Amino acid sequence: MAKRISLRKAVQAGMGIAQNAHFSGLLKGTLYGGALKRFCAPGLNCYSCPAAVVSCPIGAFQSLLSQRKPKFSFYVFGFLSFLGVLLGRFVCGWLCLFGLFQELLYKIPTGKIHIPKKLDEKLRYLKYVILVVFVILFPVILRDEYGLSAPYFCKWLCPAGMLEGGIPLWILDHSIRPAAHFLYGYKLVLLLIMVAFSIMVERPFCKYICPLGAFYSLFQSVSFLKLEVNREACIHCGRCAKSCMMKVDPSKTPNSAECIRCGECVKACPAHALHFSINRKEQTEKAH
Repeated sequence: MAKRISLRKAVQAGMGIAQNAHFSGLLKGTLYGGALKRFCAPGLNCYSCPAAVVSCPIGAFQSLLSQRKPKFSFYVFGFLSFLGVLLGRFVCGWLCLFGLFQELLYKIPTGKIHIPKKLDEKLRYLKYVILVVFVILFPVILRDEYGLSAPYFCKWLCPAGMLEGGIPLWILDHSIRPAAHFLYGYKLVLLLIMVAFSIMVERPFCKYICPLGAFYSLFQSVSFLKLEVNREACIHCGRCAKSCMMKVDPSKTPNSAECIRCGECVKACPAHALHFSINRKEQTEKAH
């Protein structure tokens, strides 16, 4: 089990390194501007990170919407839709560096917070509101006198941008320090709140805030990658539910929109009743 857990975290870390391989940027505080920056990472990866060689899909999508003449990016939308149809929220569990960051924070030995089930269920809808309002509507509707808008999610809500871009640039590029006033302080406080929250609650950003996770979850029930449960083999021990970081019961809802397909439930099942498969069928539970 330990080896498998290490493998997933190694993949997450490896993806993070591959997406942020502009190591000279970390020494000089300069952004990579090569051709690779036209491509998007599958998970959150701040464009303004000095090491980033690819863009964040949410940032790229908002950048086009916030132009004087908003453009709908079929490339970004198509890329994310392809990943969603193929994998669902597998990206969240295996390929997102900020997801790994939250998991490591939660391992810090301290008191944990249990969020009541009814409140938790309501808070889960917040990420869909953020996707529609901050990622799509605000960049299109809210414009200045020049007809331009702003990437509202990246500017006001994304803690990954501060972690990957804001703090490194403030340290490396002295010229931007005089301009780091209210917004910088606000984003720093937001990041610190998310860090504290992640220490006490498993993956809170993924559960309640991330618009990218919200987008991928729309494809969960139709994606090729499925989690299947063999009802006859299941002994109803509850170990799969206890192992789930997203508080899903895989024995009841194996392809819940909240499942990040990390595979922890598959490893925790003593009866080997859970497994992943790739198919086009909507039937995901084996009755025989």
